[in-house]
Amino acid sequence: MRADRLVSLVLLLRQRGRLTADTLARELEVSTRTVLRDIEALSAAGVPVYAERGRHGGFVLSPGFRTELTGLNHDEALALLTAGSTRGEQVFGLGSALASAMRKVVDALPESHRATASDAAQRFLVDPETDLLSRRLVTEQVPDTTMIEVRRAVLAGHKLRIHYAATGRTPQWRTVDPIGLVTVRDQGYLLATRSGSDRTYRLSRVLAAEELPEAAQRPGHVDLDRIWRERSARFLSGGDYMTVLVRVNPARREDLLDTALAVRAEESDADGWLRLEATFQDCRHAEWALWQLSTDAEALSPQSLRTSLRSRAAAIVTRYEDASREREANSADQPVISE
Repeated sequence: MRADRLVSLVLLLRQRGRLTADTLARELEVSTRTVLRDIEALSAAGVPVYAERGRHGGFVLSPGFRTELTGLNHDEALALLTAGSTRGEQVFGLGSALASAMRKVVDALPESHRATASDAAQRFLVDPETDLLSRRLVTEQVPDTTMIEVRRAVLAGHKLRIHYAATGRTPQWRTVDPIGLVTVRDQGYLLATRSGSDRTYRLSRVLAAEELPEAAQRPGHVDLDRIWRERSARFLSGGDYMTVLVRVNPARREDLLDTALAVRAEESDADGWLRLEATFQDCRHAEWALWQLSTDAEALSPQSLRTSLRSRAAAIVTRYEDASREREANSADQPVISE
């Protein structure tokens, strides 16, 4: 909305001082022409904004001008700034709104606290894009136009029509009653019902969406955390999944969690290793995941998985033994040249 953009423009000038039209356009994600029209609108409304000419010119506000946004103490503002330091653009398409909100948070602080809170927020980093092993987190992208329609329907309580591409199926249009949105490890999900039955849709597979005017059939109060736990439990118990009892070196615990569908139980052994009950898609998935951990993991059950891993290890040993014998034989066949 233009009103929000005008407020953001004023806050940018207050917090950064002189800014060019090009810089403002980048920050507000609009064209330079739109910025110039907004500057004229602010000036006509009595906001003391004016242009400074020259090589280092730009737009500035008269000294001492400030908006009246109050009510946040230092720790409250720090909490919001820290939350806003994460990859907000990846959370349900709210990146631009988050950037605007953070400018308002900073402006709400008293002058004496503004610099210290902003500096403190820079000392916290939440969920960076890579971990200590330089593994880049894979974030699924959802087009803004699609995400806006989904978000509007969820918040307004309206029915939603989505063009959904289920795995291995031709994309189809379907009408659902949206309940809420969930994000897990940078993957977004739409919780909904369809003809009264529970449905969970992965947002990255929603190719298009349309908010409908009809009211959605859903309860007025919702506990998303409870619903997500219940649907996760049904998901894990409703398919032909493999449950594995595994011992793992604590240093590789996170690697196991990254590959398993779920971990239902965990305890420590006397030697310091962890004993976990993990769920995998099938035997092939479990074998692949545990093979990655090498000698830092041991499958205790089922026996079929232990047999598969032993067979794979034996095949590797045989291959290298054969290669070694072949090299030794070739070496023995080489003539000895004496001087």
